[in-house]
Amino acid sequence: MNTAALLDPSRLDRPDTDVRLEPFPFLIAHGQLPDEARGDLERDFPRYASAGFFPYDPSDCGPSVNALVQRLSSADFASAIGQRLGISDLGQYPTLITLCRSLNKRHGTIHTDSKSKVATALLYLNTLWPDTSDGCLRFLGSIDNIDNMVAPELKPLYGEFAVFKRCDNSFHGHLPYEGERRVIQVAWLTSEEEKLRKTKRGKFSRAFKKLFGSLDRKLGAGRDRNAAHKD
Repeated sequence: MNTAALLDPSRLDRPDTDVRLEPFPFLIAHGQLPDEARGDLERDFPRYASAGFFPYDPSDCGPSVNALVQRLSSADFASAIGQRLGISDLGQYPTLITLCRSLNKRHGTIHTDSKSKVATALLYLNTLWPDTSDGCLRFLGSIDNIDNMVAPELKPLYGEFAVFKRCDNSFHGHLPYEGERRVIQVAWLTSEEEKLRKTKRGKFSRAFKKLFGSLDRKLGAGRDRNAAHKD
């Protein structure tokens, strides 16, 4: 399969794509990956030893995941997103790619994303998901209520895609979940300096979790469903 066919911006025009500009600009799209790539992407996804998001390293991944990351971070895909969300020339901004294979219950608290981000995209890759709302992405109308949804929640299943413009009210999060939740995240950042800073922090986090992963798991085990954090 050629790289362009792996993630084609024209799929964003499916009739079931949900694009909204209020209360903040976001897009939710389904079926963004071809079925025939499913097995390769499952095989090639990195097998991190601990939970959370880690900076993209091509050596962690197989060829299909590396090809997908290349498409996600391409200028033409950024342009397609920017056109739909009213972000001028999104492709001009540096990208930070992070990947997650599994989560602890402390993850997913309500937040907006940091001001260093222009926009954030999430592409999910789980083949199956339990019959639960736990771990499902929610765009929210406030920072203190996980049930104040402004759109239907999104299960993190293969080919599901969400992107939003970072705003002071771009609240999002999910209910506590522990287990496998595969996702590739692309953040368009305000500067290369911010990319370097976040990459360094992510690498430190990965090293810390290798040593203290069990502690990380225990810290969030009892977090409140409406927990939030400021960026």
